[in-house]
Amino acid sequence: MGLVVDVQNVSWRRDQKLLLKHVNWQVEEGEHWAILGLNGSGKTTLLNMINGYMWPTEGHVSVFGDRFGTIDLRELRKSIGWVSSSLQERLYMSDKTQQIVLSGKFATIGLYENPTEADMEQALSLMKQLRVDHLVDRQYQTCSQGEKQKLLIARALMASPRLLILDEPCNGLDVFSREQLLSSIHDLLNEKDAPNLIYVTHHIEEITPDFTKTLLIREGEVYQSGLTRDVLTSGALTDFFRSPVEVEWRYDRAWLKVNSSSSL
Repeated sequence: MGLVVDVQNVSWRRDQKLLLKHVNWQVEEGEHWAILGLNGSGKTTLLNMINGYMWPTEGHVSVFGDRFGTIDLRELRKSIGWVSSSLQERLYMSDKTQQIVLSGKFATIGLYENPTEADMEQALSLMKQLRVDHLVDRQYQTCSQGEKQKLLIARALMASPRLLILDEPCNGLDVFSREQLLSSIHDLLNEKDAPNLIYVTHHIEEITPDFTKTLLIREGEVYQSGLTRDVLTSGALTDFFRSPVEVEWRYDRAWLKVNSSSSL
């Protein structure tokens, strides 16, 4: 299998401070990864590197086998779907839900081109797949946070990306909305020709069995990476968080218990 993402000895410096430090990480075709780290650990910086919005101070990045510096990054980004809270803030709240989804085809904020009938069918199909087809003709601003996240995922899928990056998609969701969103992601990954998925979080309970690999990142460095079952252990996470924690596995998911006398 080929490499979807290949990060080789990547560092990134800003104002004399290293925010990424000699990161090495590979994602192979067909793999779905979770990236776990606390706020400020370097997760979003790493995503910006993969999307070509930041350039390594040291090291090299390749996506789909193409090394940065040898390709047109604008073309590359058409193969990457990225869902983040910063994107949600830029959208027009008064747009109808299907317009939000359709705009993903053209990578625009707002819909300025006339979609074809096939485009509309694709948008409605994606909305149905993510269980938000009942929201057609609703204004985006009237949707719940969980519904908005599903619409953004549908928007990202309009361009049929080979790689989908979800940056803390469950942020701000209650436990029921979170589980509904994770269920929709599971259904998506079981579709034919599903994209490789990178799921970024700082909550281990969001790492479902779909994510067989996990990367732990702390203070800009890779702390550990590998099979999720091997990475999400009480010992590893106690060291990782520098605080006593216990990990309990239920329903093939890891759940974290923090020592009440300690604080993260």
